[in-house]
Amino acid sequence: SQPVLGELRASHVGPDSAQLEWSVPEGTFDSFTLQYRDAQGQPQVLPVDGDLRSVTVPGLSPSRRYKFNLYGVWGRKRLGPVSTDAYCPLSVPAPAQPEEEEPPSQPVLGELSASHVGPDSAQLEWSVPEGTFDSFTLQYRDAQGQPQTLPVDGDLRSVTVPGLSPSRRYKFNLYGVWGRKRLGPVSTDAVTGEPEDEPPSQPVLGELRASHVGPDSAQLEWSVPEG
Repeated sequence: SQPVLGELRASHVGPDSAQLEWSVPEGTFDSFTLQYRDAQGQPQVLPVDGDLRSVTVPGLSPSRRYKFNLYGVWGRKRLGPVSTDAYCPLSVPAPAQPEEEEPPSQPVLGELSASHVGPDSAQLEWSVPEGTFDSFTLQYRDAQGQPQTLPVDGDLRSVTVPGLSPSRRYKFNLYGVWGRKRLGPVSTDAVTGEPEDEPPSQPVLGELRASHVGPDSAQLEWSVPEG
């Protein structure tokens, strides 16, 4: 049955980012699409994998109100949207640090690689040899040449990029977000596979007949015309 998209809400909002969360009370979506307008009024589209229930939107501006619209993609249908507003504050007080602690050193972004590439998706993996990032940002261009941005939580080391086109080469750039700094990118190329073959057609069962019948046995024969 058709899945149902639950309420969208902003769980954590900072001066330059917002974390959004939602639920799916019934069914399963193939993917989600988040839409909003940036500080310059330009429309932005953020694709999200179907098994996720939250996403962090980076690159926002302080002292601005944003409206977010979330759509659920199910087959060829786009359901929704569900919407929420979020206001980015001017600043967030930094937590007090003990005087004897040294400030954390700048983290290091490791190599980016494509581990599993199919006709319409690619799984990317990376490492963080030193330190910890607040979040990551993956950028690439879709089949129409339009730039796409995919935010990733800082504790993840892999992401699946959906909605790709078969038999195309994509270049992916990964940035690490650490405080107000964006470090990187590290890059990799991936070529999507050929379209998958059609599944085999349903077989057909032919006529059944009794070819040899004795007093205490019967030999039966049949054919399978297709499949």
